[in-house]
Amino acid sequence: SGPKWVETPVAYDGILLAGFGGPEGQDDVIPFLRNVTRGRGIPDERLEEVSHHYRHFGGVSPINDQNRALLDALRAAFDAAGLDLPIYWGNRNWAPYLDEALQQAAADGVRTMLAIPTSAYSSYSSCRQYREDWADALEAAGLQETLQIDKVRQFFDHPGFLATFVDGVRAAVAEAHEAGFADDEVEVLFATHSIPTADAERSGAPDLHEWGPGGGYEGQHLAAAEWVMAEAAPEVPWRLVYQSRSGPPSQPWLEPDVNDAIEELGAAGTRKGVVIVPLGFVSDHMEVMWDLDEEAIETAEEQGLWVRRTPTPGTDAQYVGALVDLVQERLEGRPVADRKAVTSIHAWYDVCRPGCCENPRLGFKPAIAGLQP
Repeated sequence: SGPKWVETPVAYDGILLAGFGGPEGQDDVIPFLRNVTRGRGIPDERLEEVSHHYRHFGGVSPINDQNRALLDALRAAFDAAGLDLPIYWGNRNWAPYLDEALQQAAADGVRTMLAIPTSAYSSYSSCRQYREDWADALEAAGLQETLQIDKVRQFFDHPGFLATFVDGVRAAVAEAHEAGFADDEVEVLFATHSIPTADAERSGAPDLHEWGPGGGYEGQHLAAAEWVMAEAAPEVPWRLVYQSRSGPPSQPWLEPDVNDAIEELGAAGTRKGVVIVPLGFVSDHMEVMWDLDEEAIETAEEQGLWVRRTPTPGTDAQYVGALVDLVQERLEGRPVADRKAVTSIHAWYDVCRPGCCENPRLGFKPAIAGLQP
């Protein structure tokens, strides 16, 4: 309950950058995967079977270094914007952990935080699970009565977030033209992490917005991709594809898989090139470096297709500026009509709706909604 948008100023005294976390050495890989899969009863032998992505890169996920760089960029951008707010960084699955970040913030006198998750879309893993983890971290730190955590809105349609993808598509299509390919000989594949279809159906406040069968998660990606193509290459064909699925084969997940889509293009013979856009990701972490840069590009080359993978936002100034703007709109209580949102979907809600993006397989868990400690 409560307002969908917060349109009155809020006096935040701290910012929380919330990440997924990742191992930083070979000895960290299995403990990290235990954290990611906690509660599912997956034995270490199975975890070792799926650890090869990390082992391939020396046991080091790039995600922590990427968040360190983003943290530095945000602090510099805050200074430039005149925002005198400390920024804390905490991860869900590896050090620095969320409860440690919250304990430090509380020790520094912070009482009302605005959290920025490193994910732009609505789903269990990309939104609600963060909110559940914040509730758990507050309880673990003994701060649930004294520290409030609000959350910026989903930013899938903020022009600063999408700008890197526009730039990347333009550059890749220009390269394709230089290689002699016409618009209809190239296809743009917007890639994002697949999720179970049951989770997708519950994503994105389905009681407030009418979505297709993929729910808000798919709908928000489609809206973002549509806008990117309209800005960057309106005559080039495109589609949304998925990657990195896990779980039992009997469980339906969003499709098509990026590799299957590339193989279909190769078999059809109507395309000579493919542009892979990691639309669902804010930085080049493991799913981008392995699933796209290794597997998807190899599939394209096996099909004889010219291929390019465009950049993620990372620390691009346009993306960092978008995160600063998301903080400013809450500090100001900016009216929703004045917020930056460029897709066919309105600027998303500040306060998540009850039950939004819930994962019934894991049972009900309290999730920070952004109304009270």
